[in-house]
Amino acid sequence: MEYTMLIVLIVLMGVMMFYSSRKAKKQQQERQAFRTSLAPGTEVITIGGLIGKVVEVDEQYEEIVLDSEESLLRFSLQSVSRAYVRPAYVSDDDVDENGNPLPKDEPAQITSNEPESDGSETVVEETSVVETPEDADSSPFETQSK
Repeated sequence: MEYTMLIVLIVLMGVMMFYSSRKAKKQQQERQAFRTSLAPGTEVITIGGLIGKVVEVDEQYEEIVLDSEESLLRFSLQSVSRAYVRPAYVSDDDVDENGNPLPKDEPAQITSNEPESDGSETVVEETSVVETPEDADSSPFETQSK
């Protein structure tokens, strides 16, 4: 009985080691395929966080030359982490509080939750607030004594 549990544990550990080594080998092959496919003009990021554009790949010495802000830097091919994809920038003014894009070129409208009972149309006008030099220093919630 004691040896049966021991054998089962050893077999399970062997299976887990087999699958983890298979996954690691696959990832290593993918990294190697990426590094061999690097061509001039590709933007990459190194393991140190440097972002640059590939200028030259020397496969004989396994080196790569990167151009980062007009500085040419030579690295080992092993130091290239991945291809760099510039993230899209979205201003906070262009999205609502949930991150959904706001409609463009439409004036803001005020709506009410009450249903219209008489069938007449409600006209909503867009207004703007103009600040005068006298009001620029004061808050609308503060009172000034003159």
